[in-house]
Amino acid sequence: MLTLDSCIKKELPVPVHQSGDVTGATVSMDPTYKYQVYFSLKNNAEVGRNLKTIWDIGFETGANGYHVVLNTSKSMFARNTGKTAFTSVSYNDTAGFAANKKWDACNGEMDSTAIGDWRSDTNVYIIDRGFNELGQQQGMEKLQLLSVSSDSYTLRFAALDGTGDTTVTITKDTTYNLAFLSFSTRMQLLVEPPKNSWDIAFTQYTYVFYDEVPPVPYLVTGCLLNRYNTMAVRDTNTGFKDIVFADLGRYSFAYDLSTIGYDWKTYNGSGYTINTGYNYIIHASEGVYYKLHFIGFYNNSGLKGNPAWEYQQL
Repeated sequence: MLTLDSCIKKELPVPVHQSGDVTGATVSMDPTYKYQVYFSLKNNAEVGRNLKTIWDIGFETGANGYHVVLNTSKSMFARNTGKTAFTSVSYNDTAGFAANKKWDACNGEMDSTAIGDWRSDTNVYIIDRGFNELGQQQGMEKLQLLSVSSDSYTLRFAALDGTGDTTVTITKDTTYNLAFLSFSTRMQLLVEPPKNSWDIAFTQYTYVFYDEVPPVPYLVTGCLLNRYNTMAVRDTNTGFKDIVFADLGRYSFAYDLSTIGYDWKTYNGSGYTINTGYNYIIHASEGVYYKLHFIGFYNNSGLKGNPAWEYQQL
């Protein structure tokens, strides 16, 4: 009798999906929130930190990139003067500044920056550098973006009285989300770690309440996503323990840097309490999913600025 058993491939068992263990983590921003801290969920490690005041503007690094962002952790804003003659812009152009100033959108949308698409007019912008962690004003600069190519930007900037007039070339490097410039040092500098090495950042940033008249900018402290291929969604209906890999298909993930944001905690007049019903699912750049919830904002000495959370790879 002829048997075909040896010709038929046997079905291989499908391995059961294995989730990771629940892991706890914390970082310290300092009670003044002076640090920006970058964290890798994959490695359960802080991978970088910087004083929030060391940079002023960031530049998109892609070959076709031209967008310029402000350091919203200092509550910076900008105004387009409508002028192209750099030396003609002075303190006189700050008249009416309050009614015409613009902020970057906190969701990280590049088409919603304060500077916007500058390429067709090369207008001069007045940049308010905001304030440091002690509330001290950082002054103003005038900025003119002159050109952009696949590998660099050229720009000119100075104080409003014309001092410190500087023209620089900012080099693009796609290893990083952004290239950075400091008005203080007049130089390009590295700030964020390489874009594929971190998932979330703890920082202050500017949230604008546009339902107020006029709009009210407010400096908040929270958690932002890496803008490189990182998405997230908030779930306030499902308990942290009940969020499982099999249910990921019911979520609509968004490329919104502020999906986690600041409101996982609430100020009650004397301190912060954690909104324990707020859970977040993060789709990291390497394709892995994590669930995360916050469990604290104070360290063992009772000092604020120490976010603590639990998370698990799904």
